[in-house]
Amino acid sequence: MSTSTPTRTSTWPIAAAVSLGFVALLWVLEIGDQLTPGATLDDNGIRPRTDEGLVGVLLAPLLHGSWGHLISNSGLALLLFFLVLVGSVSRGLLATAVIWAVAGLGTWLVAGSGTSHIGASGLVFGWLTYLVVRGFFARSAGQIVVGLVLFLMYGSILWGVLPGQPGISWQGHLFGALGGVLAARLLAPSRVATR
Repeated sequence: MSTSTPTRTSTWPIAAAVSLGFVALLWVLEIGDQLTPGATLDDNGIRPRTDEGLVGVLLAPLLHGSWGHLISNSGLALLLFFLVLVGSVSRGLLATAVIWAVAGLGTWLVAGSGTSHIGASGLVFGWLTYLVVRGFFARSAGQIVVGLVLFLMYGSILWGVLPGQPGISWQGHLFGALGGVLAARLLAPSRVATR
């Protein structure tokens, strides 16, 4: 009688399909928005401290104000979402849910009245900070190295958490980044002491 150890299914194809599917959804929604005369999906953004604005917490990361806005988010969204998912799809989706909620609710609570916030950049900032810090919480040398490489390559975008550029939701960036750190902390595998 032979015993075999179960093999773990590779998450690469699933991570690739989900991240590609997410970015494709962003493009489909923008195409639909651009082709619909008179109505705009962008009206469903986060409008701080209004009841209608709470709908934006759910919808805002899917909406973009222009092709340029969408293009600027698409490449990093594809790469970072893939990297978040590839280790564990379920953990990556949970991290994304935490980032989505923190970015949206934080923006809804602190952004200026009369503003509207849309775009996937809160997720992008959250995925980046999640990937940068998760190795420290998990005490994983490999994840720390990946985080450092990503920080060296893309860390300069984190300046976007500071107020400054008109028309840019620094609140969404800030709370997305904080959501990424929170997700890394909440989802770190528990360390079991061995003797």
